[in-house]
Amino acid sequence: MTDELLISGRFAVVGNPIEHSLSPRIHATFARQGGQQIDYRAERVEVDAFESWVSAFFDTEGRGLNITLPFKTRAFDVADTVSDRARLTGAANFLTVNEGGGIHADNTDGKGLLTDVTANAGWTLEGARILVLGAGGAVKGVIPSLLEAGPAALVIANRTAERAEALATEWAAQPIRVLGGGYVQAAEMPWDVIINGTSTGLSDEMPALPKETVLAEGCCCYDMAYGKRPTPFMRWAVEQGARDARDGLGMLVEQAAEAFYIWTQKRPDTSDIVKRVRAIVEQGEKRN
Repeated sequence: MTDELLISGRFAVVGNPIEHSLSPRIHATFARQGGQQIDYRAERVEVDAFESWVSAFFDTEGRGLNITLPFKTRAFDVADTVSDRARLTGAANFLTVNEGGGIHADNTDGKGLLTDVTANAGWTLEGARILVLGAGGAVKGVIPSLLEAGPAALVIANRTAERAEALATEWAAQPIRVLGGGYVQAAEMPWDVIINGTSTGLSDEMPALPKETVLAEGCCCYDMAYGKRPTPFMRWAVEQGARDARDGLGMLVEQAAEAFYIWTQKRPDTSDIVKRVRAIVEQGEKRN
């Protein structure tokens, strides 16, 4: 790499597994937009070595990390300072160096989702009745951004009702009421937006929604998973008459763009990158 064109410091995406990550290609494309290059790699870290690996990375010219499964909660815990959006979710997908030289944690997942569905897809979340499927880290990471959009209602439905109920109680102080329960919650009202935050799409399965689930006219559906083909949830949405059904590839690109902006203060143009990444995915299953 040419020194004068190289963005200073080292960067990486960290996970286990990580071999098929798209993040190095995405960030290299962001850098090229500004006529630069970036030292960004995919790093597989052993589960019992995460904290020591992160410490060593930042001690040796490390500048930024993207965090994927299974380390998002531990990334939050290892940080010296955390952003408000990371604090609200209790998880981090992004680590960088703070002004004091310590480790700072942030969570750009919610920003990535919101940008993809509103700016890219043109959906309206304000005043919408939103159903979110799942109660794991992926869902927890996007709830604050969904609430910021001002929906009329936000309901979390999960296979294990107690997990959804527990997650909903974390937002009890919010002006917008958040409810949680089992998948039976999906039959409570017609939905304007349904977001699948479960891992069912990765195994080519469909969440066990009741037959009584009703999509409102113009309903839009989003699966946070992605792959070569539409997920079972996306196919179900089309069969139910959804106006739009999208996967999470745009969210992947947009959360990466937010991280790149924080690192470099340069906002990437993502319009063409999603198409390029889509072509890569259709050639083979690459993730993160």
